[in-house]
Amino acid sequence: MDFKLDKEDGLILKLLQHDCKLTAREIARMVHSPITTVFAKIKRMEELGVIKEYRAILDAHKLDCSTTAFVLASFSYMGKNNGGLISQRDIAKEISKFSEVQEVHIIAGDWDLLIKLRAENVDAVGKFVIDKLRLVKGIEKTLTCMVFETSKETTEIVVDKQQKPSKGYEEKAKTLKE
Repeated sequence: MDFKLDKEDGLILKLLQHDCKLTAREIARMVHSPITTVFAKIKRMEELGVIKEYRAILDAHKLDCSTTAFVLASFSYMGKNNGGLISQRDIAKEISKFSEVQEVHIIAGDWDLLIKLRAENVDAVGKFVIDKLRLVKGIEKTLTCMVFETSKETTEIVVDKQQKPSKGYEEKAKTLKE
């Protein structure tokens, strides 16, 4: 893809990552650009897949889902029952179907997969690992790491590391939200 971000695209993306409920009019005021330009830039970035989707970030603690765990998993490339080859991608797709699972990553090293999950408590994590994850065809062993405390968790991607936001745009964003 030959898509290049200009300074204004980067600012728009940063604002949308901070608050996806901002209107094109509000963003236009913050980046000092006409609303039609901002709207066209957002539409273009959506069409190119730079902006994949918009979503709410929920508070897991308030929804009784405050226990986070990371599970490392390894598997046998040869199926235990039918002797056929099993794909790492197929197993990752199968695991991603479980509602407790937030992320599944195919990784390098001693383990094959890294899985992030959320549950109501440690018992629920244990039940997931024993009754669901370890029953996935090809899974050989797992290592579960319980999270005690989270210092940082974000979905934000730094768009341009050299880019400096326009002065005061964060304060303007707060003012517009109120």
